[in-house]
Amino acid sequence: MKPRAPFWPARGIRAGARTRGFTLLEMLAVILLIGIAAAAVAVSVTQGLASARVAAASGELAAALRATRTQAIVHGNEHTFDVDTRANTYRADDGKVVRLPSGMRIGITSAKEDQVNATTGRIRFFPDGSSTGGHITLQRERRQWRVNVSWLTGAVSVADVSGHR
Repeated sequence: MKPRAPFWPARGIRAGARTRGFTLLEMLAVILLIGIAAAAVAVSVTQGLASARVAAASGELAAALRATRTQAIVHGNEHTFDVDTRANTYRADDGKVVRLPSGMRIGITSAKEDQVNATTGRIRFFPDGSSTGGHITLQRERRQWRVNVSWLTGAVSVADVSGHR
């Protein structure tokens, strides 16, 4: 029997022969592409979460306004809803103060006689379901939602006014 030749030649790899595998440069390029993709996904997720926070806060605000209107109808007397733009809070009828999440701002447009002070506005609801009307704006970065209150019917609606989908 003939002796077997060693797997690797004694003098190393022959000239011109190539080994299979990736170069360091190719590996770095792939790692860089993965990093860029991960960063893009992180930015997208962060913006999505910010948008969801504003949407959730506007829904909670609308629910609080509707509850205040309902209380006015059920109890047969005027109920109020106050918004403090400096503290980023709102409160219904001397109830619990609700503070918005950090980074979110609140604004109110209401009747002049319902401006409690320079930073606090008010919307009043009457026993027949009507109100003094106005709108409350919630904003976080470029996302903006408006909660509208109809003066005639007291109906509360929410609209995304930032133009994002």
